[in-house]
Amino acid sequence: MTHPLIVRRDLDFMLNDWLKMETLFQAPAFADHSRESIDAVLDLSEALAVDLFLPHYKAADAAEPRLEDGRVITLPAIKTALKQYAELGLFSAGFSEQLGGLGLPYLACSASFAFFGAANIATAAYAMLTTANARLIAEFGTPAQVEAFALPQIAGRWFGTMCLSEPQAGSNLADVRTRAVADGEDELGARYRLSGNKMWISGGDQDISENIVHLVLAKIPLDDGALPDGTRGLSLFIVPKILPDGRRNDISVAGLNHKMGYRGTANCLLNFGEGEGAIGWRIGEPGRGLQQMFLMMNEARIGVGLGAAALGYRGYRHALAYAQERLQGQRPGHAGSVAIIEHPDVRHMLLTQKAYAEGALALCLYCAKLVDQHDDPDAAALLGLLTPVAKTWPSEYGLAANDIAIQIHGGYGYTRDFDVEQLYRDNRLNPIHEGTTGIQGLDLLGRKILRADGAGLAVLERRLGETCDQAAQNADLAAAADALRAAWQDILRALWAIQNLPEATRMDNATAFLRAFGHVVMAWLWLDQARAASPAPADAFHAGKVTACRYFFEFELPKVGPWLAAAISASDLTGAMSNDSF
Repeated sequence: MTHPLIVRRDLDFMLNDWLKMETLFQAPAFADHSRESIDAVLDLSEALAVDLFLPHYKAADAAEPRLEDGRVITLPAIKTALKQYAELGLFSAGFSEQLGGLGLPYLACSASFAFFGAANIATAAYAMLTTANARLIAEFGTPAQVEAFALPQIAGRWFGTMCLSEPQAGSNLADVRTRAVADGEDELGARYRLSGNKMWISGGDQDISENIVHLVLAKIPLDDGALPDGTRGLSLFIVPKILPDGRRNDISVAGLNHKMGYRGTANCLLNFGEGEGAIGWRIGEPGRGLQQMFLMMNEARIGVGLGAAALGYRGYRHALAYAQERLQGQRPGHAGSVAIIEHPDVRHMLLTQKAYAEGALALCLYCAKLVDQHDDPDAAALLGLLTPVAKTWPSEYGLAANDIAIQIHGGYGYTRDFDVEQLYRDNRLNPIHEGTTGIQGLDLLGRKILRADGAGLAVLERRLGETCDQAAQNADLAAAADALRAAWQDILRALWAIQNLPEATRMDNATAFLRAFGHVVMAWLWLDQARAASPAPADAFHAGKVTACRYFFEFELPKVGPWLAAAISASDLTGAMSNDSF
């Protein structure tokens, strides 16, 4: 039986009833769009996801990309699906008409992508990386660079990658050793010869697109030949697989990484410059590479969160359908076997999944709307604060929803015959790539709060308070509003306590703070959705939203206290333990 990838009524509720997408159409950039035009794109996206992305979901997992004579070979169905994705204008949908796009809000593009992420995250990843790559070049590149390298990606003929990590330098980009030596200048700008190795490059090579545009972080040697220290020495370069004159660039695939899941996305170790050096063109000024790359990394972080939410959501729908169909066990007062959804433990697991999966999707869509409102200083400040949460919370709890889906299926869920096994494996990557959970904790507590001006925190406090004020007018939501206010005060007290810890230990429990902060944000978004659902007729759909909110407040929000206790702890437990004692 085929189950919905994303329930359309759920998506419509989030976009229209809750987030009021129509308010975006008042901006000149989106004035040509309406709910009807967005609905048409979503209809198209759902149909394409079901018809061409979903059918090869398991096939791409079984037939991994392979390396033959230095070329990466992928499942042909991937190329077919992405060719149709390009022909229908979905690569270009979020770009302006001047760049050949449809000028859709990022919120609508994110809703569209949710269908593809749920259907086949590994195939969808090629598109996600390509649009983020093209957006960076369009933002920071010269007109010639945009025409040569961004426009073919916006059209979906070429694909793009981001080349940051190296075998010896994973998340610590200060240790990047790839060198970029000046090699003159041409119509595309300052030209360089690059040499070095890049690891974990998704889409690093494939036989799907006509060309591949690599965005490569590298360091320009100093006058004495040494590489500059730290991340301030990083510059960003456009390094295509095929050069504008048709020659193959000096880039080779040294190997493929064999992954637990996400197998349809070729993941490569790339060698740049085994010969005379890979030719690349610098974007912008030297030493600005990391700042420029943050545009793509932040888009990728929201994209990773959205993909994780979609996978968790699909797992929930599978588990719900299975629980409704599977007859096993008895209940008092019932004759014969009952569907397992009648058992209290299964119902609790399903409600947990609903709170996690639908909550994760809501968080990503909320942040997508903030992207569309980037000209508003409040929206920009709040987006910066919430980005590490948007990456981490769906990655952790979308995965948890997939874990529960296996449990509800029982032994069947642990077999490859049911999709929930693969959904879990695919989602397990998301707490790792684009910055692990621990790195996002350091980013949130360190860069976004302790070293920031407090603008994002102030916007969040104000919006959270507005939700509580409105919810307090509803007798069914008033207690939750009080609980959320109390939890927010706990966050503020914890931050005060952390600021008073010795500087050397403030970040020791940043991950615990991230977990607490993320749960308070999610409680806020669930309360805001329940507020939006409450005035509607008391049907099963809207009642489900209110019940999921109640579940989150009764069973999830109480976890915040212990996490904050750990975050403000001055315990030297982990630091004092000797390495040998582990």
